[in-house]
Amino acid sequence: MTENENKTSSKNQWVDRYLEHLLIERGLSENSLNGYLSDLESFQIFLKERSAKIENTTSQTLLLYLTFLRSKALKSTSLARHLSSLRGFFGFCTARGFIKDNPAMLLENPKLPRKIPEFLSPEEVSRILSLPCLTEKLGFRDRTMLELLYAAGMRVSELVDLKIEDFDPQTGILVIFGKGSKERLVPIHYVAQNFLNQYIKDWRPAFNPKVKNVFLNRSGKGLTRQGVWKMIKKFTLEAGIKRSISPHTFRHSFATHLLDGGADLRTVQLLLGHSDINATEIYTHIQAGRLVQLHKRFHPRSLM
Repeated sequence: MTENENKTSSKNQWVDRYLEHLLIERGLSENSLNGYLSDLESFQIFLKERSAKIENTTSQTLLLYLTFLRSKALKSTSLARHLSSLRGFFGFCTARGFIKDNPAMLLENPKLPRKIPEFLSPEEVSRILSLPCLTEKLGFRDRTMLELLYAAGMRVSELVDLKIEDFDPQTGILVIFGKGSKERLVPIHYVAQNFLNQYIKDWRPAFNPKVKNVFLNRSGKGLTRQGVWKMIKKFTLEAGIKRSISPHTFRHSFATHLLDGGADLRTVQLLLGHSDINATEIYTHIQAGRLVQLHKRFHPRSLM
């Protein structure tokens, strides 16, 4: 087993085989693997306390487990995650012939409330982008990262993992590797292109690079997600924005502003790298809410 596999090993060979499948065949990150392992270990503890075995799991067993989880007052999102882990695991076991029938086949996820994502206005984005000092290497780096987050709708993990060869300066296209190492091509506008070109050419060498990552810390090594989050929090406060803003807020803003500008949902789905368009449709709820507010504000009969 590799080092990563050892970190995410369990006491059950079926679970280990499933984690190996997620790592090698689906390319999941270590964080994702640890999440699956945690969920499956929780289920194994539940079985052990009842002198049951994972290979004898039935749909009734899973219903009892679901009841047990609900008794712990878990949120619907946590319940859905546990069930997703079990459904994936038992689907894998069935496909590999470890068990004949899938006990998770008929389980339904709890209904989840549709949470409208937080996003920035174009004016707020401009305020944040104007703050980094462009005469210092850290400031120029930060401005370039902020430009890319907003220009490409990148996840923070995609930003910190970006390599020099992932950017084509001739076409202005980024090759982004998303969840499960899925590759997508995202064009960026000229302002972001110019910042990235100048950063790579003139500023990145000043960090004495020790890795191939585009964005580096003071030691010349790759930035962490936490480092990017702290940088955004700093500039958000300086911009006078009191809401909780994260790197993902820029991704939400990217999608929202594209749709506001007339982009179609399918295009936004491709740019975000969503495998399911349902994940992209949440942004249409933002537009719908705005339309309602505008209607109430400006329609003559609403003013009576």
